[in-house]
Amino acid sequence: MRLHVPTPLRWSDLDAYGHVNNARMLSLLEEARIQAFWVNDDGTAEHAVGRSTAVIDASPGATTLTLIARQEVEYLEAIPYQRLPLDIELWIGRMGGASLEVCYEVHSPVGAEPRTLYTRAATTIVLVDAATGKPRRIGEHERAAWEPYLEAPVEFRHR
Repeated sequence: MRLHVPTPLRWSDLDAYGHVNNARMLSLLEEARIQAFWVNDDGTAEHAVGRSTAVIDASPGATTLTLIARQEVEYLEAIPYQRLPLDIELWIGRMGGASLEVCYEVHSPVGAEPRTLYTRAATTIVLVDAATGKPRRIGEHERAAWEPYLEAPVEFRHR
């Protein structure tokens, strides 16, 4: 099962060629990931799509930090500016003891024809204890929230 996170483009995401800049893609993926997995300061999910999966506390003073250990992005098509939000699909490609791999496919907006796959990506995230600075194990609550979204990792075309 995958989460679908509608993610709007901003003018600042575009480059001189009129399409989404490759470096800005990392920010778009980050926004979708935060919508899906992090909770607000008030303990609620930012977006309805991530209510069941939003279990990481990112409020000031949180006991867990999330660090990026690795990212890989494959750009398949240039993304032109669009007023409707991109459909970013997210799932968990691997869940280890203290880390998880978040996988993405960035598609054209819902309802756009033809449906276009623009980008594939994967981010390895390590959960870290804020007090010690050392990796901490994924808890039962987190694992239970994410397991329904566990499927095969993203397959990159060019490796």
